[in-house]
Amino acid sequence: MTTADLTKTPMPPAGASAPTADDVRLLVGSVRRRNRRRLITTLAIGTALALVFALIAISSGAASVAPDRVLATLFGQGDRTEQLVVFKLRLPRILAAVFVGAAFGLAGAVFQAVLRNPLASPDILGVSTGASLGAVWAILGLGLAGAVVSGFALAGALLVAFVICAAAWRQGLHGVRFVLVGVGLAYVCGSLIAWQLARAEVRQAQAALLWTVGSVSDVRGDALTLLIAGVLVGCLLVAVFAKGLPVLALGDDHASSLGVRTNVRRGILLLIAVLLIAVATSVAGPIAFVALIAPAIARRLVDDGGAALAASVMTGAVLTLGADVVGQFALPQFTAPVGIVTGLIGAPYMLWLLARSERKASA
Repeated sequence: MTTADLTKTPMPPAGASAPTADDVRLLVGSVRRRNRRRLITTLAIGTALALVFALIAISSGAASVAPDRVLATLFGQGDRTEQLVVFKLRLPRILAAVFVGAAFGLAGAVFQAVLRNPLASPDILGVSTGASLGAVWAILGLGLAGAVVSGFALAGALLVAFVICAAAWRQGLHGVRFVLVGVGLAYVCGSLIAWQLARAEVRQAQAALLWTVGSVSDVRGDALTLLIAGVLVGCLLVAVFAKGLPVLALGDDHASSLGVRTNVRRGILLLIAVLLIAVATSVAGPIAFVALIAPAIARRLVDDGGAALAASVMTGAVLTLGADVVGQFALPQFTAPVGIVTGLIGAPYMLWLLARSERKASA
């Protein structure tokens, strides 16, 4: 139960007797049950949407399987062509979209909860752009290819996150300074990527271009295994350390008075979020705005005043998978990487969020 829940609870009329301990326990239990129902409903609807998008992805396009044959093929009853389409072509891409979206959604929720800023997002703060810079530099600057490029992307994300933390540290990790430094580094990394692309040959630039927009079309094999394992470990670590998030939301002074080492807890959670972003970006590139949009949608759906971590995981997965399906099949004879679709969705949303924040500030 959070402060937001208490503020939504109607106050007793004037002159009424003060609530007893039993009344408070009943109220707390009622609010918790309501929040649990909303979360379960959100997760159920999200799972259903993901299954619908997955069915569309498998049964659409030139290489496809009829809907009535999808389940049969998944249980090993399809012919060789159907098994090739499902297990080699379609299913890896679906799993990649789900786990990449889950990683971005959870990392964005952690960033926004820890920094107490709805605009704090790893892609806006330069972490995803750092991964892109590492990959583009490996391809265009060093002439590398394959899994080594993903390693450079991972290193780029971690390096940018370290620089942001080091520059924002002033007797503790200051949230506003962290955001400002991150935005500045995002512009620096973007400029270096543009410089690398401008001086490269056309064929080399094409190979590096996907690392600037994000795509899940070629994530399979060892890269997919690394992605799934990294996201599962990241989710487990967040579940372990996220118990301190409600206390951190009270502010550093109150959290410290309750015995919470705010800088340590904040640093651990941000490091886990950075690792999630680094793993996802190292295999799929930067998928714009998912880390920003997914937690905001999840908080509105759950409406419990908290970080909505589980709902953010589901929302990120559904958004990314849905955007990939739209990019593949929305327009005939035209395909777009998932990062292009999420960018088209996310840019208007960010403008609306900025306008809404400005109206709240002036009210």
